[in-house]
Amino acid sequence: MKIATFNINNVNRRLENLLAWLGEAKPDVVCLQELKATDSQFPRAALEAAGYGAVWRGQSTWNGVAILARDAEPVVTRWELPGDPGDTQSRYIEAAVGGVLVASLYAPNGNPQPGPKFDYKLAWHERLNAHAATLLAAGVPVVLAGDYNVAPDTLDVYATSSYDDNALVQPESRTAFRQLLDQGWTDAVRKAFPGEAVYTFWDYRRNRWPRNAGLRLDHLLLSKPMAKRLKTVGIDRDIRGRDDASDHAPLWMEMK
Repeated sequence: MKIATFNINNVNRRLENLLAWLGEAKPDVVCLQELKATDSQFPRAALEAAGYGAVWRGQSTWNGVAILARDAEPVVTRWELPGDPGDTQSRYIEAAVGGVLVASLYAPNGNPQPGPKFDYKLAWHERLNAHAATLLAAGVPVVLAGDYNVAPDTLDVYATSSYDDNALVQPESRTAFRQLLDQGWTDAVRKAFPGEAVYTFWDYRRNRWPRNAGLRLDHLLLSKPMAKRLKTVGIDRDIRGRDDASDHAPLWMEMK
């Protein structure tokens, strides 16, 4: 089974790129973030024609998450992250696919910080961690996939001081991510590339893609039953370099 996460940064604008990548990479499960489309605008027909069933939670202008499954229909288990009934932002969806529970998440950016957006970011991560602990306790195969909007360590940011005040690298943000790992989740990228600087995001500004001035914001966290099955991890960097590309590249793993 090949599972991928991809912040598509507008699913309709990047649809041609997405379909080309699906045809080339042939992932079995894909978690998409930042759809920037309402439910009715989601390109279900085009994805079905490409062989993918889908479930999604859209939102106009910003946010939006989806789970795609090749030659299958994901079975939704949660439409939202528990813990705050008043939160209307489309940032979490969870479904069963092929005997695995998969979550597609798009965590808040949190900028500018300090301020209400950063407070919301930390509260959202607290809710995620609480739900993740429940999933982990169930002892079933789970993947928490998505754009966490956290660069967990200095290794996950290119050599610069320009991000020092950014919410993505603040101690509170990194602590929230570390708390997930301390629960027992496995960071697939760090398992495969210990001590190596690998990135999944390159900002459009300041020529950052050609300079490889990237960050690692997208993560695949595995419950213990899934971690035992981990075989290969990769980042399809070339997708970021294509015309009108997302500022993220697909991150994927293959399971035994």
